[in-house]
Amino acid sequence: MIAIALRTLRHRPGGFAATFLSAFLGASLLMAFASLLDTAAGADEASAESLGTTASVAGGWCLVIVVFAVTSTLSLAVRQRGEQFAVLRRAGATGPQLRRMIVGEAVAVAVLAAAVAVPVGLASGRVLLGLLKDTGQVAEGVGYAFGPVALAAGFGVTLVGAVIAGFATSRRTSRMGVKRERPRARRIAAGLFLGAAAGCAVLTATVMDGKGIDAMQTAGQAGIWGSIGLALLAPELLRLTGSGGQLASAVMPVTLFSGIATGTVYMQGIEDDAAAGQIRPDYARDIQTLNYVVVGMITVFVAIMLVNTLIAATVHRRREFAQLRLAGATRGQVTTMVAGEALRVTVTGILAGSAASLFTILPFGSARTGEIWPSATIAPYAVIAAIAVLLTATATLGTTRRSIRGPALLRA
Repeated sequence: MIAIALRTLRHRPGGFAATFLSAFLGASLLMAFASLLDTAAGADEASAESLGTTASVAGGWCLVIVVFAVTSTLSLAVRQRGEQFAVLRRAGATGPQLRRMIVGEAVAVAVLAAAVAVPVGLASGRVLLGLLKDTGQVAEGVGYAFGPVALAAGFGVTLVGAVIAGFATSRRTSRMGVKRERPRARRIAAGLFLGAAAGCAVLTATVMDGKGIDAMQTAGQAGIWGSIGLALLAPELLRLTGSGGQLASAVMPVTLFSGIATGTVYMQGIEDDAAAGQIRPDYARDIQTLNYVVVGMITVFVAIMLVNTLIAATVHRRREFAQLRLAGATRGQVTTMVAGEALRVTVTGILAGSAASLFTILPFGSARTGEIWPSATIAPYAVIAAIAVLLTATATLGTTRRSIRGPALLRA
């Protein structure tokens, strides 16, 4: 089955593009932050401390998001191949054989993606070190190092994430013929993430109250855990709006994007207001710079994941679009239908992300200003929502238009 997996990758590269891109970008991010630990080994004590803080906090946040992104895109790829797995089962393939094939494909994609990501991670790490030097957090004489820690993080985490995702998604093929969802396991995972978010929020509002900028460490984690938890509940959230759960894979990245971006941007705004006119300790610059770098890099990663997932999900529906046209629907009607779905996806994802961001905003505002609902303008939120709408509409409608070109009979 491993040989079949490799031949499948060779003959169907397009089917693995979404998983490859998620793994590639994730490995690049992880290598960039992990390389700061390689650099810290040859730095002075003060510089090494700043490098270690940046690598551990930002790298930890990236780690969870990267594993989640690889798992979700691989799960989507497996669901889209239900007919192929059903044929293999009818031809005599056993459940363990299919699982080995799926895990083998995931590992092959992860290894290739991590290898291609090495130069990108190296260059990104240099940029991070330059930012830390420009703000005085790292001495100018510290030389950049890209070594075993960076490579172990990039290859190791990407491979482990791919194996976990492969095993998790392959379980759905154990009784193939019918695509089986396991809502109980997904809901339990969502509950665990939301519980972690609530725990970090409580810590921020209580233990970290009065601790100044240090409260960002737990507040930022709360928003990320909350975003992942609500993203896992996408099928249930869609049903509340009267939509089917088949759009859940598209809601997840919208939720992550809007939740992480909103929480981090408003957290930084609260911090800037709270510290206005005060003399802040030197390490405050470290955390502030770290915060802007993290939100920028992670938000870009999640935005690309959003577009990546939406394009993959829409391309898979080419046959559905062709059948609708053969049944009498016009291209305009198909596009209108998809536009309506994209609107529901965007609204659901933005609302879920907004709720997730409150795990960060409310406790951090309480800890830093004593106000449960801090004073802030709606402008940043409007910009984030507009970007989410733009990305969703561009990816979904643009792919749909390309998918319905030409005669419908050839695609049915």
